[in-house]
Amino acid sequence: MSVIAFAKNWNGKFKNSTFELVSYTKALANQLNTNMVVLSIGEVAEEELKLLGNYGADKVLTVSDPQLNTLTSRAYADIVAKAADSVGAEVIVLSDNNSGKAIAPRVSVKLKAGLVAAVQELPVSLEPFVVKKRVFSGKAFGHVQIKSDKKILTIAKNCFGLVKNPCDITIEEFAVDIDTNLFKVKIVEEEEQKDKVILSDADVVVSAGRGMRSPENWAPVEELAEVLGAATACSRPVSDEGWRGHEEHVGQTGKVIAPNLYIAAGISGAIQHVAGISRSKCIVAINTDPEAPIFSVADYGIVGDVMDVLPRLTEAFRNSKS
Repeated sequence: MSVIAFAKNWNGKFKNSTFELVSYTKALANQLNTNMVVLSIGEVAEEELKLLGNYGADKVLTVSDPQLNTLTSRAYADIVAKAADSVGAEVIVLSDNNSGKAIAPRVSVKLKAGLVAAVQELPVSLEPFVVKKRVFSGKAFGHVQIKSDKKILTIAKNCFGLVKNPCDITIEEFAVDIDTNLFKVKIVEEEEQKDKVILSDADVVVSAGRGMRSPENWAPVEELAEVLGAATACSRPVSDEGWRGHEEHVGQTGKVIAPNLYIAAGISGAIQHVAGISRSKCIVAINTDPEAPIFSVADYGIVGDVMDVLPRLTEAFRNSKS
């Protein structure tokens, strides 16, 4: 028996979400009194793989086939399932990101394993196996029991944090026969977005709503985001009215994010919007209305006009950096 984690890489590099996944899986393995294994798929340099050892990984299986450098969910799921079987894993852990959401259900079917998505913390009980997750769009918590012998968890971003646990790491090539029929979709062209921080991966997000009054007033939002190295986002009314693209829409019907810092400028805080940001570690709200619902979920609140507050924040951050 063991626990296995799938460590997603981006162009051969790991992000903090992967290190958080390894930190969580190590703690879970300790809780279960068993060992953990980390699986890496795609070409990743040895020095990068060794970084996983800083967070408790003592054994890494790597499948370095170049055709796997781009996520193919059918092939990835097949490899994860075979790796889990090879090490006798009864618990498989993935990040609750786009890759985890694509792979986990397929692995669940292959292994006849119970699946719980967006788990918030370590199991509250082992016998029976019960985990905690947000339900009703983040307005409540639910405790879910997994009754199957094999179990799959996807871990919500920022639910556990990074826990340094340095150890000696062993890296082994995992030999697996890859069925070419699993590569039905061919990537014919890739276009990489380099000038902006990707919203779903961002540690800091500067978001704005109709309090900006018009799309021509968006410069202060972009300037603050640039200083902070942040992604930009918006509320649904803003994207519906065409002020910003729908790819920036955050909320129950948009993207659900969990940055370390979320700045909400001129956003009233409707429950649909809050459902998409409730997992943020720190929420800062700026609004002229002191009774705005956003203040009820914010860690810090500023009552004021965003057109006045945002430039002052930008200047303050610039000065602190210099």
